[in-house]
Amino acid sequence: MNEIERQNPAALLRCRAMDLLARREHSAVELLTKLGARFPEHSELLPQVLASLQRDKLQSDQRFSEAFVASRIRKGQGPYRIRQELQQRGIPQCQAEQVLADCGADWFQLAAEVMARKYGQRPCDSFQERARRSRFLQYRGFSGEQIQACLDGD
Repeated sequence: MNEIERQNPAALLRCRAMDLLARREHSAVELLTKLGARFPEHSELLPQVLASLQRDKLQSDQRFSEAFVASRIRKGQGPYRIRQELQQRGIPQCQAEQVLADCGADWFQLAAEVMARKYGQRPCDSFQERARRSRFLQYRGFSGEQIQACLDGD
């Protein structure tokens, strides 16, 4: 730490937060956790630094949520898993629900694509295979209705 950083720890925290945000979007909780772990001696300054970043529109939980949902859809994850991961990152359930509703994803189509990518065109001809595929899609975060539609369409 140089002399200026020792004199103004809030500027140091803001700079480090902006470094993290330059790499990818972070939720407020993620930023507080990372900065708190790195700079425990300045933990009392973290809320005001975060508020400053939000006021300057450098950190936004809404923007983070939208980017996160888009990224998880590209990975083939379903709405239940995405919602759970958003909540683990400090996004309120109502905001997670809203972002998922606004993303425009066709969850039934995505489930079918994920299953086709994993299992190809092999038919689902036994109860055990059907259960295996169902567990796979459930792990990925798809609802029972989406899984059923996917297996019935097979």
